[in-house]
Amino acid sequence: QVELVESGGGSVQAGGSLRLSCASNAATPKTNCMAWFRQAPGKEREWVADISGGGRRQYYADSVKGRFTISRNNALNTVYLQMNALSPEDTGMYYCASSASKCNVTERVSYWGRGTQVTVSS
Repeated sequence: QVELVESGGGSVQAGGSLRLSCASNAATPKTNCMAWFRQAPGKEREWVADISGGGRRQYYADSVKGRFTISRNNALNTVYLQMNALSPEDTGMYYCASSASKCNVTERVSYWGRGTQVTVSS
């Protein structure tokens, strides 16, 4: 049974930084791509970034490109999302996801974490 557990969320002022972590258990295939999605109140869940199984390729939504960095440490079964220059528009619940196929499409995600809340105040 795959388990994904997010941590690192919190409240920060605009311009600040947060680092999210997603710990997965040994059942999570290391070849799976890993992703971060977010969902603001009243909005659909949206893809933020994803990283290939080996960690060599990273992809970002245009809204976070240049500000967020996704990385993974397969030895620790952990994926990270470093978020800099945060703005109120980044507020939402952030979810970790794992997929054996496509990590930037909600319907193709195999496993989801429960989320960690990020709140950015102006």
